[in-house]
Amino acid sequence: MRILGIETSTMTGSVALMDEERLIAEYTLNLKETHTSRLMPAIDKVLKDASLTIQDLDGIAVSLGPGSFTGLRIGIATAKGLAQGLNIPVVGIPTLDGLAFNLSHCKDLICPILDARKGEVYCALYKNGKRLTKYMACEPGELLKKIKSKVHPPNWQRQLGGPKSKVVFLGDGIEVYGDLVKKKLGRKAVFAPKARRLPNASSIAELGLKKLKRGKKSELSTLKPIYVRAPVEK
Repeated sequence: MRILGIETSTMTGSVALMDEERLIAEYTLNLKETHTSRLMPAIDKVLKDASLTIQDLDGIAVSLGPGSFTGLRIGIATAKGLAQGLNIPVVGIPTLDGLAFNLSHCKDLICPILDARKGEVYCALYKNGKRLTKYMACEPGELLKKIKSKVHPPNWQRQLGGPKSKVVFLGDGIEVYGDLVKKKLGRKAVFAPKARRLPNASSIAELGLKKLKRGKKSELSTLKPIYVRAPVEK
């Protein structure tokens, strides 16, 4: 099974090709350019460079958000259009799940944070491959306060362990709130390597491939973004 992964939830747009044995190709561009102008050319490029055509695809995995409202709409609309035209299955993967999967073998608590603008981050907490919280949009100070809290901690907070345990942060929220994270958590906070810090299509493709192999797919009529907070309509 050969899968196309699409990730457009942030300015870092990427597409990837993966089969059951390997990552075939991935194209990533972390520049301020709209996904409208670059997504289809990126798909064409990655297929051409891999000596494949669009008809060689067996499925599509697309990032669902939370993230950029416009970027998500473009990515999901493209995935749905291709899946319908090619008559192949499509599966949606939450962006924060894909981001946490970048560090799937990490034993510490993982906290992806994406810049949600308006002084907030999109976030969730993960450990040992499992999501411990709902997807959230909150002020970073509120998130860090929850992580630090020692008074009647919720179940996920107990996952922090002893004083030597770490919380690994990743996502573009580090660029905006990294200093605050370090100030509030000190040595307990660790930032993921830059190469693994941002959402990428290969993680979306791999998670999508696993779902499709289990017979799970999304319905075109109900596939839609995960906004967490309501989008602003213009």
